[in-house]
Amino acid sequence: MDHALLIFLALVLFGGYVQTVAGFALGMILIAGSSALGLFPLPVTTAVISLVSLVNIFMALHGHYPRIYRRGLVWMVLGQVPCVALGVFLLNYLDASSERLLQGLLGTFILLGCGAMMLRPRPQEAVSGRAAFLAAGMGGGVLGGLFSAAGPVIGWFVYRQPLSVPEIRASLLATFALGTLARTIVVGVDGGLTSAVWMLTAWSIPLILLATWLGRRFPPALSESNLRRLAFALLFAMGGWILYAALTPDVTLGI
Repeated sequence: MDHALLIFLALVLFGGYVQTVAGFALGMILIAGSSALGLFPLPVTTAVISLVSLVNIFMALHGHYPRIYRRGLVWMVLGQVPCVALGVFLLNYLDASSERLLQGLLGTFILLGCGAMMLRPRPQEAVSGRAAFLAAGMGGGVLGGLFSAAGPVIGWFVYRQPLSVPEIRASLLATFALGTLARTIVVGVDGGLTSAVWMLTAWSIPLILLATWLGRRFPPALSESNLRRLAFALLFAMGGWILYAALTPDVTLGI
């Protein structure tokens, strides 16, 4: 087992543990860590994140289907699914033709995504209209296709809706499930589900299950808020490094 795989699996374990304890985004931890250290190509990493997330999401969504805000979900998915395909196309195009630009977009996304997740949105007085749900789905779809991480856009939008917390969580999980499934299908049709993707996924799923058990059985000595601060600090550092490398011709990502 080479060092890149070992480090990636350590990120999976850490990300799964943090997500279990603090509800933090596993996908952003994996994509930021893998990209900052130059472990695997971005299309491979994002495909693995999609497959691992599907397992995690469907487990978490089980038993909560009646709480989904279906009217909003329909319009978000209508905007999300076509834009997922656009995001995957942009990822493959930029990965082949402009790697530095792709790195710059990734670094910027991580920094802005952290900022969005650190701010707690205030609920609106009334539920947004169809056009707003459609637009949120489109924005999340492009980011989901590019980086397999639609959370900063869709999560921010849904948490602004005057819905109960169980409705918000179930609706987010359902939206992410359908968007991630669409992304996996698009990547599979495009030939992106390679042997490397399946190998990393096979290694990652048992570690996600282990991380979930560890997070529930052995919560950290740090408070949840301090654990979030630590994770955000690490993500900011990795996002800043990726952006710096993209803007500096003599610097390359890797270990």
